[in-house]
Parts: sequence; structure tokens; C-alpha cells
Amino acid sequence: MAHIHTEPGQYDLTVSAYIVRTDAPEPNILLHRHKTLGVWIQPGGHVELDETPWQAVAHEVREETGYAMDQLAVLQPTVRLTDLAGTDLHPQPVCVRSFPFGVGTNHFHTDLAFAFVTSQPPRFAVGEGESADVIWVTRAELAGLPREQTYEDVRQLGLFILDEILGAWEPYTIP
Repeated sequence: MAHIHTEPGQYDLTVSAYIVRTDAPEPNILLHRHKTLGVWIQPGGHVELDETPWQAVAHEVREETGYAMDQLAVLQPTVRLTDLAGTDLHPQPVCVRSFPFGVGTNHFHTDLAFAFVTSQPPRFAVGEGESADVIWVTRAELAGLPREQTYEDVRQLGLFILDEILGAWEPYTIP
């Protein structure tokens, strides 16, 4: 989906999915080459006007990776709300951040970054029109990606998930 907010200084809400495969000798994290930006980043995209952030992450994961949500477990802190009266309680993101989108622009994204684990390949093909250029990288490979091939925040979040979140948060399968 295109940017909803197009005026200077406005923010679009986005979601990110850091997917970690745990069935290799060491964990691997999924990156895809963004069609427009040409760099390796995590799957994700804009939250559309008629969906929640959790619905957005589910549709972006399916379109950009081929994973169905029942193939993934979202990593969650061990201490968290599990029920809140009168609301739909969504999983806890690893990070909520805002950043300028595009060089020299006055447009911003506020992103909810989620971490997932899986031990299987995607069930479906990457969606039509999406980048099928996908790689799985180890911690060392992510740390070693040249700066011109990925963004530093993507690298930092991926390393944080591999180094800290993967061992400290528990996998939770969404019913």
C-alpha cells in the first residue's frame, strides 16, 4: 500500500517482521531485497486504514515471505498482559520506533517490529509483485553485510533479536 500521509511532517504506521529459523546449526534471520530501495531489509509494510497492526503484519508476512501465520511463533516477554477486558490484545513488539523515510524527506514512519521463530520453510510462494530475492543470514553474516547493502537500524534490530530476544522471550503461537 502507498503512503497514507503525504504532507510534510506526517507519520505512517508500519509493521516489521523479523523471522528467525531455528532448525539450522545456528539461527538464521530472513531478509529480502526491497524492490524500490534495493537493500536487504526485514519484511513489513504499511498498516492499512481498515486493519490492525497485527492484521497488517500477518498480511505482509504472507505476501513478502510465503509464511502462513500458523507456521510462526511470535516471541513474547515472559511477563505480559494476556487478557484485557473489552479489548483485542495484540502481541508485544520488540521495538516501537519512528524514523525519517527517504533521504532528504520530511516524511516519517512509526514502526512496530515483531520477532518470530520457525523451524520450517514457507508454505507458499512469495506474492505476485513482491521481491522474491530472499536470503537467510547468520548473526555473523548480518553483522558483516556492507553498509550499502542494508540499513544500520535493520542490522542493529536483527542482532538484538538474535543476541537478546531469542533466548529471553518465549515463543507464542497465536490461536
